Amino acid sequence: MTTPDRSSVHPAWLPDAATTFLCGRTVRVDGTGPLAQTVRAEARRAGATLVHDGAADLTLRDTAAVPGGEGFAVGQRDGGLDVAADDDAGLVHAWFHVVRTGGATEPGRHDPAHALRMLDHWDNVDVHPVMGQVERGYAGGSIFYADGRVREDLSRVEQYARLLAATGVNRVAINNVNVHRREALLLTDDLPDVARVAAAFRAWGIRVHLSVSFAAPMVLGGLATSDPLDPGVQDWWADAVARVYATVPDFGGFVVKADSEGQPGPFAYGRDHADGANLLARALAPYGGTVHWRAFVYDHTQDWRDRSTDRARAAHDHFAPLDGRFDDNVVVQVKHGPMDFQVREPVSPVLAAMPRTRLALELQVTQEYTGQQRHACYLGPWWSEVLRFRPWGPVDAAACVGAGADIGAGADGGPTVSDVAAGLGPGASPRVVAGRGGGVAAVSNVGDDPFWTGHPLAQANLYAFGRLAWDPTLDATGLLDEWVSLTFAGTGDEDGTAAGRVDPVVREVVHRVLDGSWATYESYTAPLGVGFMVRPGHHYGPDVDGYEYTPWGTYHFADRDGIGVDRTRATGTGFTGQYPEPWRDVYESLDTCPDELLLFFHHVPYTHVLRSGTTVVQHVYDTHFAGADEVDAVAAAWAGVESRVPDDVFDRVAERLAEQQRSAREWRDQLCTYFLRKSGIPDARGRTIY
Repeated sequence: MTTPDRSSVHPAWLPDAATTFLCGRTVRVDGTGPLAQTVRAEARRAGATLVHDGAADLTLRDTAAVPGGEGFAVGQRDGGLDVAADDDAGLVHAWFHVVRTGGATEPGRHDPAHALRMLDHWDNVDVHPVMGQVERGYAGGSIFYADGRVREDLSRVEQYARLLAATGVNRVAINNVNVHRREALLLTDDLPDVARVAAAFRAWGIRVHLSVSFAAPMVLGGLATSDPLDPGVQDWWADAVARVYATVPDFGGFVVKADSEGQPGPFAYGRDHADGANLLARALAPYGGTVHWRAFVYDHTQDWRDRSTDRARAAHDHFAPLDGRFDDNVVVQVKHGPMDFQVREPVSPVLAAMPRTRLALELQVTQEYTGQQRHACYLGPWWSEVLRFRPWGPVDAAACVGAGADIGAGADGGPTVSDVAAGLGPGASPRVVAGRGGGVAAVSNVGDDPFWTGHPLAQANLYAFGRLAWDPTLDATGLLDEWVSLTFAGTGDEDGTAAGRVDPVVREVVHRVLDGSWATYESYTAPLGVGFMVRPGHHYGPDVDGYEYTPWGTYHFADRDGIGVDRTRATGTGFTGQYPEPWRDVYESLDTCPDELLLFFHHVPYTHVLRSGTTVVQHVYDTHFAGADEVDAVAAAWAGVESRVPDDVFDRVAERLAEQQRSAREWRDQLCTYFLRKSGIPDARGRTIY
């Protein structure tokens, strides 16, 4: 067959095929806001006939009933589909819902679970000598910046805004949280260019945020201090914010990384994080702006000899005592795990510790520790587990046997992490409820690569994030199938035209590659929740002891007898005590701690027997060989779709899978060899280990 002629630089899950069902149909859009105009333009793009009154095949109405609600209700009227949106933004979400479902949508309400659904870009204006244009970016350069300034041509940003709106994202931070001197100027000298970027997103109902340096009054204003209690500093921020809103009236607010990994913060003046966050919040409050203050704070100069200091404890130790002291427009942004976006971590206890503070869950779409978009690793199932995790129980006792982090997601009845992010956790203060919590944020995986995300199949992660941020009850595998249906529409047509059919072979193979890819990646990398074991700095590829004697607090404590970190209250760092019941006791005991998190919470002998009946060391051997074999099988499956998908897509995925095969073998051989040499225990199956 002739492969579909579709440019890969267009939003991958919005092909013309997705809207062919509207071609020749009548569409009516009732509304006077700017987003109503956006939806009318989309209808014309789909080949629909716009009508301004009377009956239509599809009617979308801005009822203005719930300003800021963004939801919509689907029904039938006069023989056509009738969608009543809460507000202007709801029209856009309603439109893409109809497109996703091909018009075959059931009557009912659709409301976002989280009011704030945000993507953070770690883009630098200048190319950083170590971190490059996009810190932890694996998809080329920035879509916002080139040659040391905001791009003149923002057409790619306009496409990106449409792409994000289709998933439900409504906020974007456009620069790196590690704010260097050049990036700091976005707050002042570059405001006209920030306004151009904001205009591109505004057309799709998305508000723009900036990451700012806590030291901006000194760096940009020439002040001698950035002390949050200094009146001169307060005035400087008030003036700076006034200038921002004069230029970008719908500006979203600031993202701040402070007193973390060398970034400046309030500690320098004997102040705490509440003092620092409230300084910015009070400058933003008159304009409706929000401060996202990151809780990623720990000692990055730790003495590796000191086993009493535990990086996992740090965020809770710093922030839990401050609960209730943050202003109403402060969102404390908490990484989903207590360490740093590892392939397996427990849910951060901070998410259960601050009922009087708006908390945002922070995820990472860019694959810093999950293969860097050189490996296929669909993270939807992981995020789904986190969002559905129940920090206060109940625990499904039967699921404790080998189900890992999901043991808190399968039980019914208790509040979830998603509930906390929505402001509905137990004991939530009235102001947290009124603010609808802090929502969900994630680090984007997009760059100027022709495929947007480097690995074409990594687009599925970006899609899943937006959809789960809107509705965390959605099934991750179902979302993957949804993405396949939109992305590969037209591959099943005999003449190669984009009429909407997906080649069933393509659908089956993409599922074969991605359905179990997170578990596969975990199987050949760091085992049983121990984390890291990556090359320091760039974090790609195996290096078991790479961080073991560094000041970063990322240790596994392997010796001749065993491995793992003792985080128990009885004999370890006491980290388990930061969790509420029942998890503080589930994680404390070897009898109930999930195997997938065993080495995160316990130091055990290599001969410790897991619930599967195998020992820790044999588990390492078995899973690493099985994981590498699975990557080989996936690569072989992908070979079967040659000529069934666009050639450039096939070639790029095949190239990435070849690298994944090489890397998985390297992980297997290094990890198995390390454990053999440490333990002296051979593989029971006699496989080659070096």
